Amino acid sequence: MIKIGLLGDIGSGKSFVAKRFCCPVFNADKEVSNIYKTNKSCFFKLKKKLPKYVESYPIKKKELSKAIIENKKNLKKIINIVHPIVNKRMKNFLKKNIKSKMVILDIPLLIENKINDKNFILIFVDAKRQKINKRLKKRKNYNNKITDNFRKLQKSLTLKKNLSDYIIKNNFKFSTVKKNVKLIKYQILNERNST
Repeated sequence: MIKIGLLGDIGSGKSFVAKRFCCPVFNADKEVSNIYKTNKSCFFKLKKKLPKYVESYPIKKKELSKAIIENKKNLKKIINIVHPIVNKRMKNFLKKNIKSKMVILDIPLLIENKINDKNFILIFVDAKRQKINKRLKKRKNYNNKITDNFRKLQKSLTLKKNLSDYIIKNNFKFSTVKKNVKLIKYQILNERNST
């Protein structure tokens, strides 16, 4: 199984690119939303750490957003509780898809949390900051302060770009991205078959 880790800025279109690979995708953001809706154990842990903000189950994102805006240290508390659950789900995803030729891991803190290993192929999704900001502002419940706090947690984009095996330019046009993905997918499979 070829494990591909997607790197890039918040809002650079990693999920958009992931779908174009036409193979199983582990999307950490979707998993987190699912955890907030269905995991009672996570709710009790967050309520214990953030009693002022987390009031009722299922967990409401706006309550957590308020906690992050009022104190950026709360973001670390949330990550420390939620991340191990996401990690467990990722391991289950890999087991479930063991027979797949290729899988995509769309995990924002892939490098920061040392989830990747030397067998991962890293692809950096490169998009212009101007376009990213324009797209982020259209998101429901977008908050600049929260985005900035998340960016501070992440390693620099230059480092991520340098660590990557491939770079995909994302201009947010379906046909261009599809073409770029097809080319990189072909190169990866070719390289793997020749070793």
